[in-house]
Amino acid sequence: MNVKIQTIIVEDEPLAREGLLSYSKEVDFLSVRKVCEDALEANQALAEGNVDLMFLDIQMPKITGIDFLRSLKHPPMVIMTTAYPNFALQGYELDVLDYLVKPFPFDRFLKAVNKARDFFELRTRNAETGRPKDDYFFVKCDYRYEKIQFRDILYVEGMENYVVIYTAAQKFVTLLRMKTVEETLPASDFIRIHKSFIVSVRAISSIDGNEMIVAGKRLPISREKKSEILERVVKN
Repeated sequence: MNVKIQTIIVEDEPLAREGLLSYSKEVDFLSVRKVCEDALEANQALAEGNVDLMFLDIQMPKITGIDFLRSLKHPPMVIMTTAYPNFALQGYELDVLDYLVKPFPFDRFLKAVNKARDFFELRTRNAETGRPKDDYFFVKCDYRYEKIQFRDILYVEGMENYVVIYTAAQKFVTLLRMKTVEETLPASDFIRIHKSFIVSVRAISSIDGNEMIVAGKRLPISREKKSEILERVVKN
């Protein structure tokens, strides 16, 4: 697959902007559409459409990268850049693809954008094959692609930089975002019960307070999702 990932850079520091642009020009599958100095410029670039990936600085004037990302209803893939590593957890909660701590070398940049390419290819492949008609998908585990049947999945657990897909027979560890997995799985058969868990409706054994029992495991239910889950799982 010949990939061209349409990219914008959002960074208020001139040297950091130049560095990201220079790195991006070295990668043949990145196409930088616009370089933005703040979130307002980025918002305009996103409104123009056709943005697949955004490099987003956290500490910016007017509005932080975190707050800007929270304001987006349909954000593109995001790689955050910052001099402050203590924001990593917030980025994870927002389904950020990767987190680069300045100053970062080219090899670390390349690792992040290779992850973006893998996600982009998976999403494109699923769209091209008519995902709603399929009963499986492929995930990349280490250096190979594994075929997973939807009916075999019990639940999915999101970690900081990867997800673990649990089936009755084995588990698959892959560098995917929870949001990507959620969009890939059929919504009629799966439900997200927490920022870190997606479960198969058919695999639910019981609901005990703020926990759900799936395949003998107790998984937490988010308070804000409790009523939605009861409506769909119990009343249905």
